[in-house]
Amino acid sequence: MKCMKKLFLLTIAILIVSLVRAADDESVKRDLAQLQGEWMMVSGSADGQPMPEEMRKGMERVCKGDELTVLMNNRVFMKAKITIDPSKKPKTIDYNMTEGFSKGKKQLGIYELNGNTFKACFNSPGAERPTEFKAGDGLTLSEWKRQKPAAEKK
Repeated sequence: MKCMKKLFLLTIAILIVSLVRAADDESVKRDLAQLQGEWMMVSGSADGQPMPEEMRKGMERVCKGDELTVLMNNRVFMKAKITIDPSKKPKTIDYNMTEGFSKGKKQLGIYELNGNTFKACFNSPGAERPTEFKAGDGLTLSEWKRQKPAAEKK
């Protein structure tokens, strides 16, 4: 009898873990789908300094699947494979850099999605993940506005 009870409890525990993972997978798919398309920078700062207006106006991010390209004046600034975890508070995003100034390195960040607005804060490659959206030493804080969802791109 004790063996049956343990087996039953183990089965329930496995089922609960499976349901939580399925919900997490759906959250990842949902947020990743919302990140797709073209985005223009609304505001940005690096190392606590605001980005110059002319530079900011030329910044664009394009997300296709789990690949991100950031352009500055139509030239590749950086490329990365992205990994997100919307179950964390705040939500987390990691860039595995494939092109640009920190190619081959990993940057840890946090993000927030609100309709057509995407906000992110990253620390320098190799540094700890930020815990809040703020400007400061080693931190890059940016806000982006959706221009075109991926489905509308030609």
